[in-house]
Amino acid sequence: MIFRKIKAFGKDQRGFTLVEMLVSVTIAGIIGLGATVANGQVLNQTSKNNDYTTASRQTLNALHWISRDAQMAQTVNGTAGFPASSNLTLAWTGWDNTDYQVIYSLTDGQLKRRYTAGGGDPSVTFIAEHINSDAEMTSCTTDNGTLTLKITASVGEGARTIDVTKRREITSRPNL
Repeated sequence: MIFRKIKAFGKDQRGFTLVEMLVSVTIAGIIGLGATVANGQVLNQTSKNNDYTTASRQTLNALHWISRDAQMAQTVNGTAGFPASSNLTLAWTGWDNTDYQVIYSLTDGQLKRRYTAGGGDPSVTFIAEHINSDAEMTSCTTDNGTLTLKITASVGEGARTIDVTKRREITSRPNL
């Protein structure tokens, strides 16, 4: 008896019409397209944010190291052409009469620090990458013991390049 009722229940059902199927497939396609576009925009924005963060951290790292050494420096040389045609050289004499020298050089977007203490063997440290060597973007000048730095990091390719520029003025210690 139960089987007759189940059979009678399904007797008048014939399935979906072609129009109903086309409408449901179209709606599913529109939802899928919207999800794909939204996902693409999220990935694109994430990439831009990552490039900005990388460029910002590289400029801040370069400024940190140069500021640290410039505050100790008694002499600053090579600022006129830095970074394109010369190195930035900072020198000072410590409290124990040890001579210190730091040379910053920029090659292929990589900023390196060469540190020498007391005429010993120099140690070279990689400071930052993606630093733009264009004189309009990265430069330093000195005026009455104040070193003014402008450092730009460029991350990305073509039209998607992100430039982050940071500026800092550092007053070195007076000659002792």
